[in-house]
Amino acid sequence: MNFGIIGTNWITDRFIKAAKQHPDFTIGAIYSRTTSKGQSFAEKYHVQNVYTNMEKMFKSGDIEAVYIASPNALHAKQSILAMKYGIHVLCEKPAVTSVREIDEVIEASQNYQTTYMEAMKSTVTPTFLNLKKNMDKIGPLRRIVFQFSRHASAYDNYQAGFIENVFKPELGNGAKMDMGVYCISPLIHLVGAPKSVQQNHYLLSTGADGQGSMYLKYDAFEAVMMYSKITDSYLPSEIQGEKGVIEIDKISDPKNVVIKYRNGETEMIGVNHKFDTMFYELEEFITCIKNKQIESTINTHQKSREVIELLTQK
Repeated sequence: MNFGIIGTNWITDRFIKAAKQHPDFTIGAIYSRTTSKGQSFAEKYHVQNVYTNMEKMFKSGDIEAVYIASPNALHAKQSILAMKYGIHVLCEKPAVTSVREIDEVIEASQNYQTTYMEAMKSTVTPTFLNLKKNMDKIGPLRRIVFQFSRHASAYDNYQAGFIENVFKPELGNGAKMDMGVYCISPLIHLVGAPKSVQQNHYLLSTGADGQGSMYLKYDAFEAVMMYSKITDSYLPSEIQGEKGVIEIDKISDPKNVVIKYRNGETEMIGVNHKFDTMFYELEEFITCIKNKQIESTINTHQKSREVIELLTQK
């Protein structure tokens, strides 16, 4: 399956490295705003077709699907344009920057009968899916604590007076959109939307949030989300129940997951990953296309919408 690639950054490099492990993945074209950057990226991956006009790439016949890793604020417009031309879309998280946008994207997927999936990698991995199957072992759920904090190199540049895209709110960026989504999306997949939300954040001079936290209330339990691009944390995440705790090494990329029961016993429920984490999102996406599904049964359109509702809640 020939893919177009939008975005020439580190996440695109990582995606391509993982995707090359899939037998059905090939790169048909590269899009970049500048010819020189596009050609440089294309040479690295031995791709002949380079476009600086996105619509021409979608109309070219060179691609059947597209991986979008542009700034968040551009995701909706680019996704809808691709689907207009029958191109299936795998779009980096967060899918969009507003509820209105996700509704427009979902409508386009339905109208043009093209597959659309948010590239939330963690929720389609073997380990996360196995975690979901084992949730009831810890008894009545009482608290979920998910955290993802990593000091970004862009923050060092920010402090030196150079503002990178990750701290520009006009591009849909900030700690909640970039890091918090890795906490919120698994939460939605595991327990759905909360009854109420309280939140706090630390704003940088650009107006982007550097870090934040959320307290989410459910009928019989609570959830705490903590995220940051200006500090590090090495704490695991937890799902706490009356009979035990599920400890997760890294909520953004869960691999080592263990149930610690009250009686002192432990049970490892992590599943060996044969491939890079991003391979699994591509595998799910390609399977959907082959099965003529416009959405994944895991990373569904509705789940993406519920995540966006929380991400954009003021």
